[in-house]
Amino acid sequence: MKQYRLLALDLDGTLLNDRSEISETNAQWVRHAVEAGVTVCVSTGRGFQGALPIVEQLGLDSPMITVNGGEIWTKPHSLHRQTLLDVEKVMKLHALAERHPDVWFWAYSTEGIYNKEKWAGDATAFRWLKFGYYTEDVPVLNEILREIRDWEGLEISNSSPYNIEINPVGVSKATALMELCRMKGFDMSEVVSVGDSLNDIAAIRASGLGVAMGNAQDEVKLAANAVTATNQEDGVAQVIRNYVLRT
Repeated sequence: MKQYRLLALDLDGTLLNDRSEISETNAQWVRHAVEAGVTVCVSTGRGFQGALPIVEQLGLDSPMITVNGGEIWTKPHSLHRQTLLDVEKVMKLHALAERHPDVWFWAYSTEGIYNKEKWAGDATAFRWLKFGYYTEDVPVLNEILREIRDWEGLEISNSSPYNIEINPVGVSKATALMELCRMKGFDMSEVVSVGDSLNDIAAIRASGLGVAMGNAQDEVKLAANAVTATNQEDGVAQVIRNYVLRT
């Protein structure tokens, strides 16, 4: 029977419930996985500062994937690789956001996060990792998506049905996991990836076992080998129990 050595967990909508909390059941089963020798890797669209409190709460000292693979960490505070988004692209994405005054936007730089309320004065002075848009006006979101799909050099995904996330082309949780496997001496067939959104699809498809949350977007469920319970029902704990540890 296949032994899985690396468990890659998305945060929002996956490990975290709708209040952005880790349930005690999920935390307990993550600890069981670590005790069994499984490398548990947080794999998130969040930046490092947003992901770190979760990692610390779980007591993990393992690799991290942040900003959808834009940053790979060998362990917390130990950066292995950073892939930057071209500043000219960021300025163009920002100009597009400004044409849609009702749309929320944000961008991760290596120094921190900037958004509609607090934008970087001179974008060229920063090193950028990811740009995003959010609106529940789906026709407007689709209009933005149609436009940026024609631009070169972008990797486009989402972390909710109401947002668009943009990284440099070729950057994804999947490519980051492949790099982590190379570093750790694992094969991708030994990886379990769990997620709920389009930014998880590449990793779910590339891993030995790809699992969609019960609350995942339909496209994610179609890409997965299995579907677990929702993030409100300790779906991650079920994955660990049923597939990783098989208890």
